[in-house]
Amino acid sequence: MEFDFAAEQPKFLMLMYGLIAFVAVVGGLLLLLDVVPSWFARRREAQLVAASVGGVPLPRRRKQREGAFAFFFLLPTLLLLTIGLVVPAIRTTLLSFMDSSSTNWVGAQNYEWMFSEDSIVRVLINTLIWVILVPLVATGFGLIYAVLVDKARFEAVAKSLIFLPMAISFVGASIIWRFVYAYRGEGDQIGLLNQIVVSLGGEPKQWLLESPLNTFLLIVIMVWIQAGFAMVVLSAAIKAIPADIVEAARLDGVSPWQMFWQITMPSIRPALIVVVVTLSIATLKVFDIVRTATNGNYDTNVIATEMYNQAFRYQENGQGSALAVFLFVLVIPIVIYQIRNLRKQREG
Repeated sequence: MEFDFAAEQPKFLMLMYGLIAFVAVVGGLLLLLDVVPSWFARRREAQLVAASVGGVPLPRRRKQREGAFAFFFLLPTLLLLTIGLVVPAIRTTLLSFMDSSSTNWVGAQNYEWMFSEDSIVRVLINTLIWVILVPLVATGFGLIYAVLVDKARFEAVAKSLIFLPMAISFVGASIIWRFVYAYRGEGDQIGLLNQIVVSLGGEPKQWLLESPLNTFLLIVIMVWIQAGFAMVVLSAAIKAIPADIVEAARLDGVSPWQMFWQITMPSIRPALIVVVVTLSIATLKVFDIVRTATNGNYDTNVIATEMYNQAFRYQENGQGSALAVFLFVLVIPIVIYQIRNLRKQREG
């Protein structure tokens, strides 16, 4: 089969345009972040040399110039945030007040649909269950594991075992757990869970088809992945507790339980907040697990998967945008809380 260059010419042109755009963007960033600051630094160095040789006082920098210089360094970040976050957020908000074709204004109709449609209410309830259970359970498992293996003989190996799932993508982890939940009629089972049930004298089930149990089984996947993250952060916080506080508590004769609640928990509270907030935001955006394991069927949909379905499968741009805006609104209070918490830590 001969290669037809003329037929493929549009693709080569698009590739060339992409390469030119990439070179222009990368070159522009290098110019802004490397070449220009280096020129200012060399100019300042020349002024210092001239002042030291000629005995001329060094000209003072004006605060206005320093502010302009700082803005110059922040400009690339501001541009990227504007193009990648601010503009899409404004456009999505506008689309959420329009119909499926994004041509006619429908007001708050899409938001009314969100809270009146039974299937979407089920989606919101599922998302709420995810946001409540995943951060609490994953943080709880991570904390317990971090306390149990702290200063143990094989601490590094034990931590590596629970942290390993973090190296697996959500899609890969979902495929692994689909095999765990797999069902094969009567007889020998390939699914680990069903094989355990059969060996105990029970009947195999199609676990991912039974609602609301399937939602909790999908949550197990997320907890399995994120418990390692919680363990690492909390383990580092536990090791940062001053040794003199621990020794003083032991000399006072506190029990291990009292040590945990009165010394460990207050000391690692900032780390706990960071872990819970991070996992809450990650859980609100969960998409891969539900999409891979059940494709959102059998009442397992969450906001992110339903948003994708409405916008790209059903071509309902207005409804999909409304779900996206609602998801964004849910994340904002968590981010604000985290920012205030960080400010309190700095002031304290």
